[in-house]
Amino acid sequence: MKIPEDEFVRELLPEFIDTWLEDLNIKFPEYIKNKSSEELYRLAHTLKGSCYQFGLDEPALMGIQLMEYAKTEQWDKADAMYVKLLQEFTEAKEFVEKNGI
Repeated sequence: MKIPEDEFVRELLPEFIDTWLEDLNIKFPEYIKNKSSEELYRLAHTLKGSCYQFGLDEPALMGIQLMEYAKTEQWDKADAMYVKLLQEFTEAKEFVEKNGI
């Protein structure tokens, strides 16, 4: 994880991470269960764009991959991304807390 240079972005980082953890725990499983490809694609697209702005490149790349899974309705592969994304955001949260960001 690279720490954003922009002070304003750094200030928003903890809330950003918490919001994604919440969205992943609530929305992601619902979209997979209901096979909502449009909703999952939208979530993945937002994940990609917003994570790049906050210096979270790995989740952003995962968002690109998830967009493809949503578009092609590869539900098993999309579902497997859930644990990986949670891990990425949990590690980012720990990093932020450890470094007082």
